[in-house]
Amino acid sequence: MEDSFDKFNGIKAWAEDDRPREKFILKGKNSLSSAELLAILIGTGTRKESAVDLGRKILQLTHENLNDLAKLSITDLKKIKGIGQAKAITIAAALELGRRRKEEDAKEVQIITSSRDAYNYFEPLISDLPHEEFWILLLARNKKVITKKQISAGGIAGTVVDLKIIFKIALENLASYMVLCHNHPSGNLTPSSADIQITKNIKSAGKILEIEIVDHIIIGGNKYYSFADNDIF
Repeated sequence: MEDSFDKFNGIKAWAEDDRPREKFILKGKNSLSSAELLAILIGTGTRKESAVDLGRKILQLTHENLNDLAKLSITDLKKIKGIGQAKAITIAAALELGRRRKEEDAKEVQIITSSRDAYNYFEPLISDLPHEEFWILLLARNKKVITKKQISAGGIAGTVVDLKIIFKIALENLASYMVLCHNHPSGNLTPSSADIQITKNIKSAGKILEIEIVDHIIIGGNKYYSFADNDIF
């Protein structure tokens, strides 16, 4: 009976499309490159390129940035010869499962005591989006999470924020504190003049209603900017 070493050496004789699967079995998932993991999802290559080659081409679309990879649409993926609709959907579905897994992790954050806590809560929700979204996180007096709400969604460069909607939701939920959050799809975390002004407006309105705005988080990729940490308030 062959041992694992003999089996692994035998991989060299197998078709390249089969190698990632066997490598996964023999050496574990952590041994595979991102291209090899994509190859497993792709299944088969073309006459001229293996599934691993196609995986590399997909990664090249985003300069091997996995956060940007999750933003690709079915149409984007299908631009690569050899990636049809079925394969593109398979890849997109796997990436969505990964996003939902992160969202489940975020649900475990029940008390917000820092900008990092707020980032960890929102990052799975909006970090991979190709457009801007504005959210609020409502907290009880003990800083425990009450609920989160999307206020608006817009284009690549911005979204509209309505203070009346924000405070209607906050009052209905008897919130004592609020965290604001939106994303910058470009990855540039620098707050715009509009970001700063809307934050000041919301904070001023919150004082009247005795709802304290404790932070405003801007998320771009896997990084964030905190208004509170940078004394913007």
